[in-house]
Amino acid sequence: MNIKTPINYSPNFSTRRRNKKKIKYIVYHYTGMRSENKAINRLLNVKSKVSCHYFIKKNGQVIFMIPVFFEAWHAGKSKWKKDKSLNKYSIGIEIANKGHKFGYEKFSKMQILSLVKLSKYLINKYKINKKNILGHSDIAFERKKDPGEKFPWKFLASKGVGIWHNINKTQLKKLRKLRLTNSEKLKGIKFLEKIGYSLNKEKDKNYSKLIKSFQRRFRQELIDGRMDKECLVIAKKLSKTGN
Repeated sequence: MNIKTPINYSPNFSTRRRNKKKIKYIVYHYTGMRSENKAINRLLNVKSKVSCHYFIKKNGQVIFMIPVFFEAWHAGKSKWKKDKSLNKYSIGIEIANKGHKFGYEKFSKMQILSLVKLSKYLINKYKINKKNILGHSDIAFERKKDPGEKFPWKFLASKGVGIWHNINKTQLKKLRKLRLTNSEKLKGIKFLEKIGYSLNKEKDKNYSKLIKSFQRRFRQELIDGRMDKECLVIAKKLSKTGN
């Protein structure tokens, strides 16, 4: 793998070494900045207080920024299943992309091929469960959209990286926009929680953001923040099988 180490590691990390056994997630991000260089410079700037372990440029080049046995500052306030503050347990990978604010674009073929190769290496080395390959919006849906609906989750899953539902697309489309009963909505929330999503029951206003996060990953054709029957069927499948 072509891994280039910058002249200096990012200074933004926790200096206490973590046990290899604590590492159980990989979290994908897009940079959300106008250019690769600006994104890299920000990650190397001590004032930014943000970082990642790996950075993938548009040409597929991987930059090694922080040793994995240190915590990078990439996840922020986050939760998945019973784990909070996922910096403690995860490897953060930033992928160059302008993001929703500056002109969201498809990820390049070379980026994704490098990402698959890097992810499989990390999965094997740290024994990471494929259910624990996540996007930033999965673990912080109240405030994050990345890596977004153009991120090829289905392709990654076909390569053994992450999960997908594999339900017939034609069958699913017939269920799109069909409304749910209140009891079905409650079932949907339980399915999402079983997958790993966490909804603060005291903040129902974030419900729509939760559904959008789920849709950006598993129903990318329509991001409307509504749990319809298509989403319900997908969530049920994922909650039971995880693949």
